[in-house]
Amino acid sequence: MRRIVSLAFILLHSLYLQAQVQEEINAPSHIKSVVFKGSTEDQFPIVPLGAPIYLEFDDLFASEQDYYYKIVHCNYDWTPSTLLKSQYLQGMDNERITDYQNSYSTLQPYSNYKLTIPNAYTQLKVSGNYLLEIYNSYNEIQFSRRFLVYEDLVKVGATIKRSRDFNHIDEKQVVHFNINTSNYPVSNPKREVKVALIQNYQWTTTIGNIPPQFTLGNELVYKYDQETSFWGGNEYFNFDTKDLRAPSSSISKIALTDLYNHYLFTDYYRHNRPYTYYPDINGDFVIRTLQGTDSSKEAEYTYVHFKLPYTELIGLDEVYVYGKFNNYAISPENKMTYNEETGNMEATLKMKQGFYNYKYVLVGQDGSLDQNTISGNFHFTENNYLILVYYRKFGDQHDSLIGFGSVNSRNITN
Repeated sequence: MRRIVSLAFILLHSLYLQAQVQEEINAPSHIKSVVFKGSTEDQFPIVPLGAPIYLEFDDLFASEQDYYYKIVHCNYDWTPSTLLKSQYLQGMDNERITDYQNSYSTLQPYSNYKLTIPNAYTQLKVSGNYLLEIYNSYNEIQFSRRFLVYEDLVKVGATIKRSRDFNHIDEKQVVHFNINTSNYPVSNPKREVKVALIQNYQWTTTIGNIPPQFTLGNELVYKYDQETSFWGGNEYFNFDTKDLRAPSSSISKIALTDLYNHYLFTDYYRHNRPYTYYPDINGDFVIRTLQGTDSSKEAEYTYVHFKLPYTELIGLDEVYVYGKFNNYAISPENKMTYNEETGNMEATLKMKQGFYNYKYVLVGQDGSLDQNTISGNFHFTENNYLILVYYRKFGDQHDSLIGFGSVNSRNITN
């Protein structure tokens, strides 16, 4: 009897684990500058089946530690799929990352690691959602990142509209789109087709579980207003440390201690200012240096000092520096503290040389994330949107990613 109960517990525990959503795990403090992308510069790896994805990261311990990778195939909702590894992988994972080099002539030593998939050991066999997990030699997970593999089977067209809700007409953007399935007919689109909308490559902004509003022949039409609307936000702040010794429009002064220190000008609140366009890269970052030819191993790490005046708008909320540089994490490392002498919220982050976008976000007493109170929301803001199209035919074991579309709000219309 005891054995039956134990087996039942194991089975229920296994089913519980399978139902868990596979969230991204952010890297510990000694792992920095995680770059994960496909063939484009955007650090959002979405690639056709068979195309490569690239991972790069630094270990500040600089001890040439061994790291290993594993790959998990997921359903549309990011729960692990029921596919066996042999059904979605050709070859094997849990392989050691063998491409690594130590930094060259830098004040902060580090080991730089690179991984490409597919490789000689690992190829992917099906489309869909995937999770790449990085482990150390003790089989302890260090961090994980989501990536997408698609098949180009349907066509997606999209436009960006202003909200028809007069309460937010100047603050929100709405995605209207259609999916043409003429080359890949589906029999029951409301049950078999799922979509996900993502703003500026941030998983936290995802809108999903939206059925087609209506069907015109082979075209699925989504012309909602509330259901596919996003807050417009504002353009990101930015700075560039590619030249260690030269202040820029964002950097007020530079000092040298054990590392270079870059002090940014005090930032300001923009929620109550008129919208002003200036180009950004929607929260992303680019590693680069003028002090060497290979930024992967010659770029320096510097201390970057952030300052934001404290006002009643913040109240008792916590303030964080936010961007792709740390995968939009909310952690003690990027939390700002109040300086009584200056009246500013301040933070100092160790960051590799390069061009960075960032913004300031609030976390309330209830743990809720507020991305736009400090920066404001404007319907004019330049944002990029992805429309992901998934398909699961009756009887299939997994959700295939059969196409995607991309649209930018530069040409927003009423």
